[in-house]
Amino acid sequence: MFYYTRYQIFAIKCSTANQDDVKYKYITLTWHHLALCTVHNCDLTRVKTGQVISSQLKIEEVWQFQQNVETYNDKPVQVPPGTTVLQAAATVGVEIPRFCYHERLAVAGNCRMCLVEIEKQIKPVAACAMPVMKGWRVKTNSDFTRKAREGVMEFLLVNHPLDCPICDQGGECDLQDQSPLIKTVMTRCIHCTRCIRFASEVAGIDDLGTTGRGNAMEVGTYVEKMFLSELSGNIIDLCPVGALTNKPYAFVARPWETRRTDSIDVHDAVGSNIVISHRTGEVLRILPRVNEEINEEWLSDKSRFACDGLKCQRLITPMMKINGKLESVSWEDALVAAAKEICCASNKCAAIAGKLADAEALVTLKDFINKLGSESLATEQSFPKDGAGIDLRSNYLLNNTIAKVEDADVVVLIGTNPRYEAPLVNTRLRKGYIHGEQTIALIGPDVDLTYDHEHLGDSLDIITQLKSGTHPFCSTLKNAKKPLVILGAEQLTRKDGAKILAETQALAKALESTSKISGEWKVLNLLHTNASQVAALDIGYNSTVEKIKQEQPKVLFLLGADDANITKENFPNTFIIYIGSHGDQGATIADVVLAGAAYTEKNASYVNTEGRAQQTCAAITPPGMARSDWKIIRALSEICDMTLPYDDLNDVRLRLEEVSPHLVRYGDLEPANFFAEALELSKETKGSFLPDPINIKQRSLDQFFMTDAVSRASPTMAKCVQAVIKQRQNEV
Repeated sequence: MFYYTRYQIFAIKCSTANQDDVKYKYITLTWHHLALCTVHNCDLTRVKTGQVISSQLKIEEVWQFQQNVETYNDKPVQVPPGTTVLQAAATVGVEIPRFCYHERLAVAGNCRMCLVEIEKQIKPVAACAMPVMKGWRVKTNSDFTRKAREGVMEFLLVNHPLDCPICDQGGECDLQDQSPLIKTVMTRCIHCTRCIRFASEVAGIDDLGTTGRGNAMEVGTYVEKMFLSELSGNIIDLCPVGALTNKPYAFVARPWETRRTDSIDVHDAVGSNIVISHRTGEVLRILPRVNEEINEEWLSDKSRFACDGLKCQRLITPMMKINGKLESVSWEDALVAAAKEICCASNKCAAIAGKLADAEALVTLKDFINKLGSESLATEQSFPKDGAGIDLRSNYLLNNTIAKVEDADVVVLIGTNPRYEAPLVNTRLRKGYIHGEQTIALIGPDVDLTYDHEHLGDSLDIITQLKSGTHPFCSTLKNAKKPLVILGAEQLTRKDGAKILAETQALAKALESTSKISGEWKVLNLLHTNASQVAALDIGYNSTVEKIKQEQPKVLFLLGADDANITKENFPNTFIIYIGSHGDQGATIADVVLAGAAYTEKNASYVNTEGRAQQTCAAITPPGMARSDWKIIRALSEICDMTLPYDDLNDVRLRLEEVSPHLVRYGDLEPANFFAEALELSKETKGSFLPDPINIKQRSLDQFFMTDAVSRASPTMAKCVQAVIKQRQNEV
């Protein structure tokens, strides 16, 4: 039925969307169509069977043809349709120079640095924008190609200053081989527009653009304002020259002077992969590390720039409250004083884990509290015990994984603002909205998510209406093939949190029945904000802060708990022991402070919001007399004559494996099961919704930057908050 010509690459059989009048139309897509990446406003690189590509056409079948391209030193290469010359070259190890091209951004073809020669063609072609043809012979290093690139380089360097020895991009700039965070030297700009495309396509901020043409072109904001975004630091990595550099890192070090350690970020529950750049025991900067399953190659500004908080307000020695003031003491004195109170308290002990606590410290503290005869273990962000509680992981995980979020066709967000709570999850939602035509609805305060969405209101009754099918948005949900419900964990801390979870589970089940989805697709998803939360729930922290306040224990452990809204007035007769790395809110009310290590100073395990275990790696040693949290608890147990049965990190991780094997299967994802059982148990939840509307803590950018002990101690984050507030005042 389809004949092959030089210009045909694949054909699509389409039907009209109107089921009453089914007609078929065959569209033959040419190389020209693919280069433009548009036919009926559809991105051809993502064409799928069943996809509606316009108001009238729906894809029924797709035929693709493999193209044989003889290229690159006469090496034959077979690539799928739509592959560009530059991508095909990469498959055989041939690197074509480029400035403007980036695999995660739209093709611009601005720099012309990737020009190559194609046999029997008069002019060179841009390798980044030209799809390959059958029988092409591409020359990437011929005299003709080199001369073309030399001409391009001459134009690029006409106005480019020769200041490489003092440029912060020195050693990383491709030419060599606007905010409190970004230093701009626009005389170095080569107009690749990577920053503009990232801001528009990924960050969802249209503040950057170009003015003028040709030699007079300039990149910047259209009006005098700062480029403020939760993802702005990524344009530093994208900039191929030194026009955009890391302002806090300016003139600090050269790349070859530093050491690099792979690790993960703990400022949110996403678990972004990072590289810690350090020298002589000091963290100098944080860079993103590619992980396609989690953060791709992006990083939030808080994760990237808050590292200077690791040097401020640090606890470097144990401290005791003497005459109402905290004073430095030896480890022996601090541990003995704490042990005396613990032994007197017997089973009247409790513990609250903070958002940065690692799994090793969590299991060690739990074992110690259990040995003392207590079960009072809570996290700062409480989780309801009604229904299945924490017994079934499907209740508290992002069950459909971060990478699959972009594949959903309809998303319902309940009580969450992923833009600031989990920026790298929000980029997935934005990608799905742009490329997959996602429909997104929000229940809660109307906030700027960087993409269009339907605001359904802030009443909890909307969840019930969606479940029963009486809400107008149900007409959209009925046509969903891959619906997704994302519930913000913050809502579960409410007094009616158990009811919210139960109704959300019922809504997810109703959508599963309507959509007839496969077993691999999970509708119910919970989005956490605290890095320690999932591991704590896995280990068995099932109490709440409010319950511990009612119990009034004689001894209270605060494991880095600085955001639990705890004051000395809540525990007037309680001896408080704080274990943490910073002198933050928890340390100020403690009777004994035990100096712990930060996430860059220890080998520790964390479980992200989708249930994936990962580990941090120690890049530097803890400052002063600080020690890893689990070692402090182990030493305390020994002085109390209740020695815990592990002496090193391997022993602790064996204990973690006993509790739950997935806690030490780093990088692997342990899927949750028993959704039907969780739903049945949730039906036993009593009570009703409170009349209070849904509230979200992080609504604006200034509320994003300082959310934990490290970021609150960061001078850079403080400057960002001031900049956002100042710009907001100027806009009024």
